[in-house]
Amino acid sequence: MIRRVAMMGLCAAAGMLTPAAAHAQTAPAAAGYTMPFTATWDMRAQHGATYRIFVSYPEGEAPEGGFPVLYVVDGNALFASFAETRRMIGWTKGQEMIVVGVGYPTDQAYDVRRIDDFTGAPTTSLAYAKYAKEKNGGWDRFLDFLTGELRTEIGKRYKTNPARQSLFGHSLGGLFAAHTLFTRPQAFHAIIAASPSLFWHEALTLREEREFVARLQAGKGGQVARLLVVSGEREEAILERWDAETFARRMEPLSAQGLRVQSIVYKDEGHMTVPARAVTDTLRFALTWP
Repeated sequence: MIRRVAMMGLCAAAGMLTPAAAHAQTAPAAAGYTMPFTATWDMRAQHGATYRIFVSYPEGEAPEGGFPVLYVVDGNALFASFAETRRMIGWTKGQEMIVVGVGYPTDQAYDVRRIDDFTGAPTTSLAYAKYAKEKNGGWDRFLDFLTGELRTEIGKRYKTNPARQSLFGHSLGGLFAAHTLFTRPQAFHAIIAASPSLFWHEALTLREEREFVARLQAGKGGQVARLLVVSGEREEAILERWDAETFARRMEPLSAQGLRVQSIVYKDEGHMTVPARAVTDTLRFALTWP
């Protein structure tokens, strides 16, 4: 009898749990968080590749001349940090701007396509030899997209200031930022190179740098972007820090030719944490005008 009562109790308990269990199975999943004042779409470039574009824009009317724009490559990984900080800084009048993240149609933080978009040749670094066979060398094609088709599309959707366009790149993106400075110094008014992988194909990068320096010293550089170079004290690949510091020092003498340079080494930050630490400094650097 006791056993029968116990079984009935278990059955009753199971019966009481069944509706809850059924409810748990049929309840809709919680909606994902959507960042305010943002937009995203996929854009096919003329060269055939598709990019995922992320935009964080100010609330309200644009100032006279339009909003400044900061382009952030590796947008999948970095856009959210820049977008939310942009929104907070934008509470101060005169500090409103647009942030455009440029990424890839994936939910992953990084895509192997970045090797092609951010480099000019295969890597010659022994530490990264495993990447030497990846598609590479497309940085000028990507730069054409960034400064041409994409900039035009952003200008159609938002009121932007053509004279106040900035670029942020980290790691290989920092290498791409340096290439942009060396080859198209008028394309942006400010360039931020974070932990730039200048050693990726060192001979090519140093050749571009020498040619850039020679043009400036010969008075053929014209108006050039201002440059911010940042890195972390604890860069796992120490070359990222050494190269960043010496790169900034090599650029500093060019102030006589109009290149304004700042550099920061973040205490206790490693390679992957530098971008988060650099967000506020980057936005302020990009907003500084003229």
